[in-house]
Amino acid sequence: MPFVAWVTLILAFLIIFFAAVGLFRVVLHLKSVDSTLEALTGGVGVIADKTSTVPSVVDSVNANLKPVRDFAEGI
Repeated sequence: MPFVAWVTLILAFLIIFFAAVGLFRVVLHLKSVDSTLEALTGGVGVIADKTSTVPSVVDSVNANLKPVRDFAEGI
């Protein structure tokens, strides 16, 4: 095989090798981002539960205040 063919094969190998290494590094960074986002999603769910809207609690508050309302109407 001529010298130019060997040089072409070596350059092609080096280009493919460094492209593969770069893609592998991207995969590792994406795995890190994925784990961070999973932790963040759990935290956001907790915040959403703790800051839920008032109407879901209004019925229980009204039920607890019924004796006070009955007493106030009786005065």
